This record gives sequence, C-alpha cells and structure tokens, in this order.
Amino acid sequence: MSVLFSEGQLGALKLANRIAVSPMCQYMAKQGAANSWHTVHLGSFALSGAALLFIEATAVEAVGRITQGDLGLWDDATESALRGTLCAIRDVSATPLVLQLAHAGRKGSSQVPWEGGQLVPASAPQGWVTEAPSAIPQKEGEAPPQAMDAAALLRVRGAFVAAARRAARLGIDALELHAAHGYLLHQFLSPLSNRRTDSYGGTLQNRLRYPLEVFDAVRAAFPSDRPIGIKISATDWMENGWDLEQSQVLAEAVRARGIDWISVSSGGISPHQKIRPAPGYQVPFAEAIRRATGLKTIAVGLIDDARQAETIIASGQSDFVALARGMLYDPRWPWHAAAQLGVTIAAPPPYWRAPPPQHSGLFQSARFGSR
Repeated sequence: MSVLFSEGQLGALKLANRIAVSPMCQYMAKQGAANSWHTVHLGSFALSGAALLFIEATAVEAVGRITQGDLGLWDDATESALRGTLCAIRDVSATPLVLQLAHAGRKGSSQVPWEGGQLVPASAPQGWVTEAPSAIPQKEGEAPPQAMDAAALLRVRGAFVAAARRAARLGIDALELHAAHGYLLHQFLSPLSNRRTDSYGGTLQNRLRYPLEVFDAVRAAFPSDRPIGIKISATDWMENGWDLEQSQVLAEAVRARGIDWISVSSGGISPHQKIRPAPGYQVPFAEAIRRATGLKTIAVGLIDDARQAETIIASGQSDFVALARGMLYDPRWPWHAAAQLGVTIAAPPPYWRAPPPQHSGLFQSARFGSR
C-alpha cells in the first residue's frame, strides 16, 4: 500500500491522496480577470489525479499584482470571470480547489518573467506605485516602494477580507494566504524588508502582527467549515534574515488560531539569497515545522519523482507534497506515479483506455462533475 496514495485530510476536506498541484502564476489575466487560458490550464490539472488543486496567487487588489497579467479577485468583474472558469472545471471534476490570496507589495509593477521581470516605473503606462512595510526596494537601483501608513494597512487587510468573501461565494473549497517568496506578508515578517519603528516592526512579535491580523480577519470572513492554510518561506537564505526558528514561532501562532496547514517553501526576499537547489531541498523545513508544532505541512520544491514523494510521506517529513514545474512538464504525473508505485488511481471513464497494457489495471472509477 502506497502512503502517497493514501487518503488525507485538511480540516473538513477529505482528499483521495497526498498529491497537490501547487499554485503557479500564469501572468495571462486581463485586468485581473480569468479567461480561457485559466480554464484550460486549471482544467487539465483538475483531471490529473492530484487530490488538491491550488489556483495561482490571486491579487486582492489591483496594486497587489506582481504584473499586469496577474489573476485577481477584487471586484465584480474579476469575480464573474473566475466564476466562469470554476463552473467549467466543476462540470468535469470534483477535485477540491484552493485559492491562494496574495499581495505583491514591493515586488509589484513588474514585467512578466519572459520579458525580464524588471520593475516597471510608476510613470510608465503599465506601472504603478508599489507599497511595502518600509521604503526599501527589492533590488538596488529600483525606485523604493511607499511605506504603508495606518490607512494603507487597513485598506489592504480589508481587501484580503473582501477577496475571501468573494471566494466563499464562488464555492472555493479552501484558502491559502501567501506569506512567502518575498511578497507583502513575507515583507512584514523579514527583518531585511521590515524596518518599521511602530508596532508592526522591530521585534519578532511586532513583525508577526500584521500577517496574523490578516489571517484573523480572513478566517473570520471565510466559512468556518472550510479550511485555511498559509504558505511561508521558512528561510530567507540570508544572514540576519527570516529563518526556520522564526518560522516555527509563526507556525505556533497560527496553530493557536486554528490554521489547517502550512505550505513550506523558502527564499524570495532578496536577489542576494544564497540557495543551492537540489531535489527536495526544502523538505527538511517542512519536517522541522511539522515535528515542532504538530501542524500538517505541504512540502514543495523540486519534488518530481514518485519514490521520492513516497519517502517524504512515509518517513513523516510532510503530510502532502505539491508539484509545480513537475506538473507542468508532466500534467499526468499522478497517473505515472501510481503506475510506478503499483497502485490504482481514480480517473474519468473517457480516459480508461489510456494506460499501456502493463498498467491495464491502473484506473478506478472517479467521481466527477459538479458536487
């Protein structure tokens, strides 16, 4: 029996296996609105066999986007557009959907990655003034962001709440707060980006304050029977930055607030980070947080082999694994992992003839369509 393909649970959400599709920014939205690209992109993963599908980082306000192409959920137009994509997915798949709520902070107003990803000046037609805990740019030579005042803190927190309510109306199964990869909530956590002298900066408890306030507000706005998690960077990979010890303090704080999981990544606060990526290089962070707090964790980062994923779950390093690039390269990765591990996996009947003869018993019946 494969533990990777054993049933799991996040809050009240029961999952068929321990495989999730990570949120992956596509930079293909128009004024924040989902379109056919998102329907096809997410729809393919909804039929992949993964038990959980994360929708990409979704901006809670227009100035919270990384690029002009970011998905958003901040008004009736973006809500309506996303509803169309979700309805199409629900027609063919019962895979639970998680929406990742995000704000880019000082990493906003950027070009899309395939055009260089550089900061777009606020004076340019496609640019805007970014905001952050402190007026410290992401990179040397860039225009500094505007330090958030009390009104901005209230506005952004309110934007997270409004997006959470929209997600609830759309029937989203769970939410994840994006507090990783150098975006706004991470910027409050890291002493490298947060140099405030008020109650939101300085000590660790002060730096935790705003992300925790956002979590509390979102939790109160989203139905109590639907789970909420958080994604963190466990370390900045830089001296005097955010680190695993501080991450464990944050994990204890959200555990006390009833959080349902933590997705554990790393990095993103500075281009000077010193990372040496290798298969599963972030898994020890997930394991450390899981063992220290008892919280359920999702491990991410260069997990692309079925036996590697099986070992991560079997050894208790994490409760779930999430794949991004591995799924892009192989959108049927869960099928192939099940075949490699000698287990069956649910798939809709039109796909039952797909496996080669040596894997003729791979598929079992799947529940699909609107729930």
